[in-house]
Amino acid sequence: MLVIGIAGGSGSGKTTVVKAIMKDFTNGEVAVLSQDSYYKDNGGLSQEERAKLNFDHPSSIEFSLLCKHLDMLKKGEDIAMPIYSYITCARAKETITVKPAKVLIVEGILVLVNPQLRERLDIKVFVDADADDRLIRNIRRDIAERGRSFNQVLEHYENFVKPMHETFIEPSKRYADIIVPQGGANKIAIDIITSKIKSKLNEKK
Repeated sequence: MLVIGIAGGSGSGKTTVVKAIMKDFTNGEVAVLSQDSYYKDNGGLSQEERAKLNFDHPSSIEFSLLCKHLDMLKKGEDIAMPIYSYITCARAKETITVKPAKVLIVEGILVLVNPQLRERLDIKVFVDADADDRLIRNIRRDIAERGRSFNQVLEHYENFVKPMHETFIEPSKRYADIIVPQGGANKIAIDIITSKIKSKLNEKK
């Protein structure tokens, strides 16, 4: 199994890069694990406490479960990937079954921060984007998908996203094998990653 980690700041275009890569493959060929599915369950917190959660700090992720699931997939076992809601800050009772594939993509802002996860990655990718572009994408996404007001998005960005990016995410770029500027618009970088995946898929079993 070829394991590719795709990291980058919030709003950098990671998901766009993954979607661009996946257009050439089926789910049976390439599986995707989202770091966001492994946020710790905080459903028992009050609305006020939820508002103070720092989703951009490494401690917010249950990396031990993510690594366990990655190891299971490598052994040929199915996993039950959690479903996390940003609205309730809780995991759903339902899960998503992910089956082993020859290629696995692990995507999320903190994928290159955790040493245990990092050592399980064969190719490490960092999607880079200007801070103003990331902020604009955060505003659009958080208003549309996470029920936040414009002011709430700016406050959240200033208090959590920006300082955590500078403390944890940006420094993790030094671990990357491939840096992708301009996110999903960088067709050359996407083609390079796609070619590597095709090479793996074409290997004789």
